Amino acid sequence: MADNTEFELRGINHLALVCSDMKQTVDFYSGVLGMPLIKTIELPMGWGQHFFFDCGGGNALAFFWFPDAPEGVPGVSAPKNLPDRGELLSAVGSMNHIALDVAPDRIEEYRDKLIAKGVDVGVILNHDDSEFGIAPAMGEGVFVRSIYFKDPDGILVEFAAWTRDLGLPEDVRHEPRTAADRTV
Repeated sequence: MADNTEFELRGINHLALVCSDMKQTVDFYSGVLGMPLIKTIELPMGWGQHFFFDCGGGNALAFFWFPDAPEGVPGVSAPKNLPDRGELLSAVGSMNHIALDVAPDRIEEYRDKLIAKGVDVGVILNHDDSEFGIAPAMGEGVFVRSIYFKDPDGILVEFAAWTRDLGLPEDVRHEPRTAADRTV
């Protein structure tokens, strides 16, 4: 990976999301995914709760529960379905998905384990630089393999396994698009 010459960042401290049911969220992230619950906070003045889960590598995933939070809107606040089922779109400013890093040699095992726990999991995707970005099988051009599934609130979660180091000149070759390129 490339070095940051501006700030010595050490990874994601935590990503904070919003859930509709904290107990259901704890059951999923701790019970199904095995992520230890490491901190719970009762917010002042009845504002809600803020819970933190250890997601490895010194990183945390956090959830707010607000008693008056509006409902999520599929296709706006998160994709409507899994990417291998033709859905990827979410709104500007939304959090599209959480990608948790896993070892490349465990991706098949983890998919089977999630299915055994009753989680609806997509097929293993071999991301490459081909026209559609997906290779039919693991090969030389694949840079990450992944599976996608949703949590109880419809938050898209990915188990992602890097298959090689990134940052080569061919990895950074596209010009960034601007607001003027949007079709909306």
